[in-house]
This record gives sequence, C-alpha cells and structure tokens, in this order.
Amino acid sequence: MDHLPEHDVPMLVSAINFLLRDEEFDNLDQICYHFNLDRRQLEARLEAAGFHYDERHNRVW
Repeated sequence: MDHLPEHDVPMLVSAINFLLRDEEFDNLDQICYHFNLDRRQLEARLEAAGFHYDERHNRVW
C-alpha cells in the first residue's frame, strides 16, 4: 500500500485495521511514521467521524 485513503474515513479505518491485523505494523505510531502522518491530526479526524484507536486492542473502533 503506497498511501492511505485519508479523505474517506471508513476506508481509512479499514486500511489501518488491515495493516494492524496483518501485522505489517505493530501500532498506530509505526503507521503514522511510515505514511508521514501526524498522529494527533489522524486521531482527530477519526474521532470527528466517531472512531477511536484502542491501544489495548490495537485497532480502530
């Protein structure tokens, strides 16, 4: 995957969970680093759409 679908939040959530589930990345910090994203901005975008990253379960809900 070359980029994340940043403008389509449901697809973004799906892509992040896919990358975490398939263990390509260990956590959201690694994804943000790889795709050159600011984690705070990413989480704000997710939260505005009703999603949040759960570190304990390592997925976006």
